[in-house]
Order: sequence, then C-alpha cells, then structure tokens
Amino acid sequence: MVSYDLAILGAGPGGYVAAIRAAQLGMKTAIIEKDKLGGICLNWGCIPTKALLKNAEIVHYVKNAEKYGINISDYSLDFPRSIARSRDAADKLSKGIAFLMKKNNINHIIGDGCLSSKTTIEVKNDKEKETIRAEKIILATGGRPRMFPGMELNGECIISYKEAMVLKSIPEKMIIIGSGAIGVEFAYFYNAYGTEVHLVEMLPRILPMEDLDISKELARNFKKSGIKLYTETKVKKIEGNKTKVQVHMEQNGKIETLDGDIALVAVGIAGNIENIGLEKVGVTTDNGFININEYNQSSIPSIYAIGDVTGPPWLAHVASAQGHVAVEHAAGNEIEPINYSNIPNCTYCQPQVASLGLTEAVAREKSDNIKVGRFDFRASGKAMATGDITGFVKLVFDQELGDLLGAHIIGAEATELIAELGIAKTLETTWDELATTVHAHPTLSEAVMEAAMDAKGYSIHQ
Repeated sequence: MVSYDLAILGAGPGGYVAAIRAAQLGMKTAIIEKDKLGGICLNWGCIPTKALLKNAEIVHYVKNAEKYGINISDYSLDFPRSIARSRDAADKLSKGIAFLMKKNNINHIIGDGCLSSKTTIEVKNDKEKETIRAEKIILATGGRPRMFPGMELNGECIISYKEAMVLKSIPEKMIIIGSGAIGVEFAYFYNAYGTEVHLVEMLPRILPMEDLDISKELARNFKKSGIKLYTETKVKKIEGNKTKVQVHMEQNGKIETLDGDIALVAVGIAGNIENIGLEKVGVTTDNGFININEYNQSSIPSIYAIGDVTGPPWLAHVASAQGHVAVEHAAGNEIEPINYSNIPNCTYCQPQVASLGLTEAVAREKSDNIKVGRFDFRASGKAMATGDITGFVKLVFDQELGDLLGAHIIGAEATELIAELGIAKTLETTWDELATTVHAHPTLSEAVMEAAMDAKGYSIHQ
C-alpha cells in the first residue's frame, strides 16, 4: 500500500488545481481519474462550448458583414469541422494538464476510486485493483445532468449537453428544456447555425437567477433572432425514437406538443455521490450533494469535498477556488474562506451575460436604502464604433455607504468586463471610487464608470 499526504478523487478544475497546489506545498499527492484529465469543464463543458460559441459569433458576423461594408456573396457552414475544432481545443488542454501533473510530480492513478475507510481509497481499473492510503482526502467527483421522470435520455434524439457538442449534423428543429446558462448557450449556438430553436422554461423568465432587467434584455434579443421562448411552461413528458422527438408540455393549464429532431435536456446538475463509499465512512449528504463547511471539510474532518459534488454554484472557477481553500486548510495553513457573494456568473451566448452579488430585487428585499445606476451601450462610443450597441451595465449600491452590492452586465465582452467589478467588490470599492477612476476612451469599460456616475446622479453620456 502506497501512502500519500493527499489523495484527490477526480481531476476536474477543482481536483487538478488542488493537486498542483498541494504539490507546491510539498505534499506527496495522488490524483485518481478514470477519464481524461480536466474533467467535464475542460473536456465537455467550459472549453469546447466556448469554442463552439466563437464559431457561432463568427457566423453572425459573416451573415451581417454587409453592415460593415463587406460583401460576402457566398459562404458555407462546415459543421463537422466546427465540432472538430472544439474537440481539438479540449484535447490540447487535457494534454496540458497531464504535463502539469508530471511537472509537479503528482501521481496520476487511472481508475475508479471508492473510499474504503477514512484514510484509504480502493482504485479499480480494467487491469488491476490497488489500495492507497492518504492522511487527507479531497472528493472532486463532479456532477452530471439532472434528470426528471419523463425526460429520460436516449443519447440520440433526447440528449444532454455532452451529445449536443458532437452532433454529426445541424438539426432542423431543436427543443431545449431549461434556460439556465447551458440552455441559452446552446440555444444561441444552434440558432446561429440555422436550427429552429424552441427554448422551454418552467419559471417566469429565461436565465431566472439573473437580474430581471438582464433576463428581459436577453429574451428580447433571442426573440429578435428567431428563438421561440416558452416561459412558465412545464414539460410533462418527452417521447422519441432515433430521429424524431415529441415534447409534451403544459402552459396556463393547456397541454401542447412540440415536434422536433432533437430535445436537449438542461435542467440542472446532480452530484456524483454514488459508488464512492460515502455511506461506508459516514460522509453525510443533503439533497444529493456532499455537506461541507466553510473550509470544504465534509462531516469527516480529514475528508474534503469541492466542486459540483457539493452543490451550487456549479462553476469551474468555484471548484478551483474551493480546491485552493481545501488544500491550504489540509496543509495546516491559514486561509480565508470563499466569499460567495463575490463569485462572478458568466453566460457566453450573444449578447453575453455576467453578474455578481445581489440582484436589484434581492437588494431591495434586504434594504430600502438602495441606489441603482445604469449605462446603456447604445451611448458608448466604443460600442457604436464596433457596431454592437446591445445591452447595458447595471450596478446596485448601498446608498448610505456607497458599497457595491451587485453588478449585472449584458452585452459584448460582458464576461470580461465583470472582472473589474469583482475586484471592486472584493476591495469594498465605493461608487465614488468607481465613478472617479479614469477609464480609457474609447472602451466598453467606460460603461462601468458611467453606471457608477448614474447612481450618483450625474452620468455624462446619457
């Protein structure tokens, strides 16, 4: 039996980051993973989807090239090549993670891992079985698409995001169930490639966790692009064979059936808590996710859990941050717990959506002393010059102290612009400081300054 200071079960963005940091701290580290290094995010989520979405953005520019004085009389879409490009990006980065494991002397053990005690993991693969011992253990087993009765996948016409990234051809009609980040990103992508897209959401609006104004703006743009939206609509059952699908749904008490080629189910995440020995050693769970404290310790102090297996927010950067916290704590170092109110949420459709902190509605529930500033990109010189004036920056402040409570952006490069506001909120920057920080002109980031100025009552350019 080989002994380690730390063993990590799962090599996604939480697991591999934790492994590297542990090695940097001088801990003898093993990481157990049966599939490709990088996990769902790198291989089937964050990275390949962003490659596909970049393709869709270019398709949009080609279709609208005349607007920029460029006449493209003829073009064609090579869908298989687009898919291949996304897979290539994922494969290269996965190989990069393998290099980092070797560079940091981390032992990559290939196989399925299962806790056999509080300090041991049994690893099985096709060839052998071995048991390793570790003083500390991190569970980073990730998550999978959540399923409901009547929405069972068949991998052909009823699919998850994984199959949606490797379709062999462009479907004529796709029905997407769920309008969170996954749902709206695929809605945008396939719409750009010419698919008739129907987006179904049980709650009153798409991107229901975002600020109300953000949801409204995205809905307006999606409708403009031809995406058909169904809100407050409950899917009762999905039926399908190899080539066709029927989605039976209820809206305002009326039953409606949608026929299509593909139904993409994107209704949330379930934690991978099965078959990893949790019950055997006494690690507790709640609603399908591992219980953790602020340092990511489970109910067994020597066993930590990070990433999707611990519940929302299901974000790669959260898993990585949790990995840092868990490792530092396991090593006996002082570490500040994560402030989840400063975690950015990003959705990479067009227009892009990014946010952090409180929505306006939640902020007003907590206090009457709220001030909101907004700046529309249609008043931005940079946005006008680039030809994309969609969206706005919206900032929510505490009126008495000027503290930034929430930031919400929809528009070009929103997922990049949010970083400034993450730093601002972390440093407890006030609206005065945001409003008086000189931003370069012309830039989209000026909208942040102008929104802060608007909250103060003196926005210049609108």
